[in-house]
Amino acid sequence: MFELLKEQPADKILMLMQAFREDPRETKIDLGVGVYKDANGNTPVMRAVKAAEKLWWEQETTKAYTGLAGDPAYAEAMIDLVLGDAVPRAAVSAAATPGGTGACRQGFDLVRMANPAARVWVSDPTWPNHLSILKHMGMERVDYRYFDEETRGVDFDGMMADLAGVKAGDVVLVHGCCHNPTGANLNLAQWRELVALLNAKGAIPMVDIAYQGFGDGLDEDAAGVRLIASSVPECIIAASCSKNFGIYRERTGLLMTVAQDTAKQKLNQGTLNYLNRQNYSFPPDHGARLVTLVLNDPGLRADWAAELEEVRLSMLGLREQLASELQRLSGSDRFGFIAQHRGMFSRLGATPEQVARLRDEHAIYMVGDSRLNIAGLNKTTVPILARAIVDVGI
Repeated sequence: MFELLKEQPADKILMLMQAFREDPRETKIDLGVGVYKDANGNTPVMRAVKAAEKLWWEQETTKAYTGLAGDPAYAEAMIDLVLGDAVPRAAVSAAATPGGTGACRQGFDLVRMANPAARVWVSDPTWPNHLSILKHMGMERVDYRYFDEETRGVDFDGMMADLAGVKAGDVVLVHGCCHNPTGANLNLAQWRELVALLNAKGAIPMVDIAYQGFGDGLDEDAAGVRLIASSVPECIIAASCSKNFGIYRERTGLLMTVAQDTAKQKLNQGTLNYLNRQNYSFPPDHGARLVTLVLNDPGLRADWAAELEEVRLSMLGLREQLASELQRLSGSDRFGFIAQHRGMFSRLGATPEQVARLRDEHAIYMVGDSRLNIAGLNKTTVPILARAIVDVGI
């Protein structure tokens, strides 16, 4: 049987990580992998998370399974964090998942189960794993324009023109904040126009919110998803705790459905439970337990929010420093978009050849589409990157 298997394409980001590790140059800079790093190049355990781990070590009395949807307290805490009071709790169903990726996969499974003919509309570009999962599942995908290569902002006119082709029952996948890979985000007025189009077309939005708190603040970053949840008949939300709690390896996510017709809540919850059972049965609990402890303890929550704000402001400061340095070196304001983007990523708009030159001549590693991880920089390496960008003619 195994001889019938085919070689699968290698993950480009993982290949980039391997190449970086093998590069002997001491001056090398990793701007590829999507993990937050502090000024020393470390991905630290957040203070509140470390404190929660100590608390849980004292309190935990069993390693028995949680429910199929995970611990209800985790779902409650995350629903409050993501949705606030945008919708009644009776409208929401939720299930814990292994990371935000697991939430996306379960969300696509839910779509396919409910409507096998549904097309999934995806921003061009988007996080590559969205595309990989949809292809693996054999689901029909339609791209819509999103990023303007000239302005390095959202091509909103193109986006809306493409989404005019959405049909009733289609699913439109959007990033809740801190768009990956571009860093370019919708403003609230644009979110409202998108909601109006979705309602007019009878399409179902699916929001992937993986970076809440990394952009403009916890509530500000959730404004789009809250508007959608409160304004459309039904929606799907995939949330991740990897970034804003720094618990990447704990694989902690949540899949939510929102239905204004609250009579659907029981059916939706049963379906989420069923999908978990068919995939991995019971979801992991440790990361979810830490998140629950942090969000439900006023002191821990305040400390977590404060440290998260430090992370956000650090990335914003690096953006502003890089944009300023590029303006100084190039004599042009064409890099001002870097300071306007939000989250960990920006897309420079460089050619693959220019990205290769950055790697080969300057030991600067970024993904081939010129996505760079702002959190991979520090105050010392920003000028190095700026000089290299100007040198290769971006």
